[in-house]
Amino acid sequence: MDFENVKAQMRKGVLEFCILSILSKNDAYATDILNKLKESELIVVEGTLYPLLSRQKNAGLLSYRWEESTQGPPRKYYTITEKGKEVLKELDTAWKDLIDAVDSIVNKN
Repeated sequence: MDFENVKAQMRKGVLEFCILSILSKNDAYATDILNKLKESELIVVEGTLYPLLSRQKNAGLLSYRWEESTQGPPRKYYTITEKGKEVLKELDTAWKDLIDAVDSIVNKN
């Protein structure tokens, strides 16, 4: 069994939920999001993050705005939309249900 591949697949499955959760607290640009994911040991590369952000934006879950930066080119800041907040609530419930289900299997005597 390729344990690293299994772990990577598990992480990919929760990334969209994590991105919405991060943006529900504060608007952020991609580097901020990447750093927060890395702080939580959900290692993600830009090549993974940008398609997810685009997909969420196209689904109406996120919007963005450009802001000037004193340290280089303008930055694209992402914001969760009302639809994104609704989806986040649904994902949060689904996540809790999944944790309960897995816990009942793993910890069943």
